[in-house]
Amino acid sequence: MDKVKVMIVDDHEMVRLGMKTYLLTEEGIEFVGEASSGKDAVQLSTLYKPDVILMDLLMEQGNGIEATAEILKLLPTCKIIILTSYYDDEMVFPAIEAGAHSYLLKTSTAEEVTSAVYKAIKGESIIASKVADKMMNRFRPKERKPHEELTERELDVLKCLGEGMTNQEISEELFIGIKTVKTHVSNILSKLDVADRTQAAIYANRNGIIIQKD
Repeated sequence: MDKVKVMIVDDHEMVRLGMKTYLLTEEGIEFVGEASSGKDAVQLSTLYKPDVILMDLLMEQGNGIEATAEILKLLPTCKIIILTSYYDDEMVFPAIEAGAHSYLLKTSTAEEVTSAVYKAIKGESIIASKVADKMMNRFRPKERKPHEELTERELDVLKCLGEGMTNQEISEELFIGIKTVKTHVSNILSKLDVADRTQAAIYANRNGIIIQKD
């Protein structure tokens, strides 16, 4: 079986040296080269033609996200494994959208990284647990707040309640009848699951539902 050709991209020399040293002990892996920036990674990838690239994200002269997208245009079969310290939304999702095959953190063990390399060749992706949690949270339906169930007019009335207005004052403010105001207030109390208009007013203020002043 042919060895897996691996390239390392990281702007920290000690990180590259550490990974290179470990990879050289793996019989099934052939270390083919390294780069210290995203820009160099794009250029050198066409020379080394790696099967797998271990890619850092934040580097000078072209970040890992940009490099990932560019390399995959040149080498579409290459598997790029992100190996970084960052798992913020602004890093994770753009990297995956750029075509990253796996996403690991630098807290991973050397064995976990090499395992990800072998799995990448088989088409299997590895996502660090912290990153996987973020991905799941992004696609879970967000819980709606009670006031998001109110109609536009009910929301107007709630804003007035938040200002401490009486039914008469709400009627004059919104140019609607007293009876209509009472109906809206009743609906609001039910939808917010509060006992009275005072609790509704407290809810409005806690959630920043206020009348915009000119």
